[in-house]
Amino acid sequence: MSLDSLQLLFFKNYDEAALRLSPGLNCFIGDNGSGKTNLLDAIHYLSLTKSAISASDSLSIKQGADFFVVKGVFSTNSEPEHETIQVSLRQGQKKTLTHDKQPYERMADHIGRYPAVLISPYDTDLIRQGSEERRKYFDSLMAQLDHQFLELLISYNALLRQRNAVLKQGGDRSSHGFDREYLLALDEQLAPLGQQLTVLREAFLSEYVPIFQRHYQQLADGREAVTLTYKSELLGADFAQLLRANERRDFALQRSTTGSHRDDFVFLMEDIPVKSHASQGQQKSFAIALKLAQFEMLAARQQQKPLLLLDDIFDRLDDKRIARLLELVADETFGQVFLTDTNLERTDQALARVTIPILRFRVQNGVVAAV
Repeated sequence: MSLDSLQLLFFKNYDEAALRLSPGLNCFIGDNGSGKTNLLDAIHYLSLTKSAISASDSLSIKQGADFFVVKGVFSTNSEPEHETIQVSLRQGQKKTLTHDKQPYERMADHIGRYPAVLISPYDTDLIRQGSEERRKYFDSLMAQLDHQFLELLISYNALLRQRNAVLKQGGDRSSHGFDREYLLALDEQLAPLGQQLTVLREAFLSEYVPIFQRHYQQLADGREAVTLTYKSELLGADFAQLLRANERRDFALQRSTTGSHRDDFVFLMEDIPVKSHASQGQQKSFAIALKLAQFEMLAARQQQKPLLLLDDIFDRLDDKRIARLLELVADETFGQVFLTDTNLERTDQALARVTIPILRFRVQNGVVAAV
């Protein structure tokens, strides 16, 4: 699988752009703030239907415009060989996604068809920030790997929103009170879904951890032992009983205080949390190893190499970690690669060993052109 072309209309800082892409390595060169990362984010939209940067889709509409369009043509091994994906949003309307001009009934049906992995300077946020960031990261990865998991997660989150709405209604003095029968009916549906999510997350981690550890050892020369553990109140517990036991507290706080939505993935180095124990360099190696393990699992499960998006690695990573990534590029471990940098000469020097086809693009104030 590869992305043959990319078209943008009123996307972020672009009025319009049209690029023919290399099946090998594509380098976007430009100053900070010129729009390089926005090109990677457009590709992220085509893969995962959402931005890797902005929490709200409306923030991807260029200032002064009232809509955006991102369109990509993919080469695939299926029939037909070329498939066109388009994501668009108009202010005040729902985002739309089409495959060969046919709209998807549900965005979820697209997830996993065109996998992508982004390695970014902000990946260490997974280590420094709270459990929600880690849970979202692993849920997104598992959703690309396993459609059953995605369907479970969608159903769980929908029921959770309904449950929280009932709890808030019960705490609202202007409402007619607390509908406990409805709450119990929701709990009866929510409990088995939460238990299944726990089983799937635990099983996933048992497969993922050895792959992650191998990549970390290659990046860090085996100097320290690292691992991930899964933390959930549901492990070895009955979720239905937990919901009943916490009902009074949930009512007081007007939200569900126990369940799969509070799970965490704990990052450890020598059995001590990475967040408090590891150096910045170790944290960067940890984060890159997470993404390389993600790439390997997606490539194996989907039987196609994901698109690899490398954002500002030359500015933010040290020479050793850059060298390791470029070794993998040179050895053709990856498929199609998209890379951003601020310095063309530095990029060319770093890619001297790379023999796959390379296209270079100059990005300047929302205008992109082949060099």
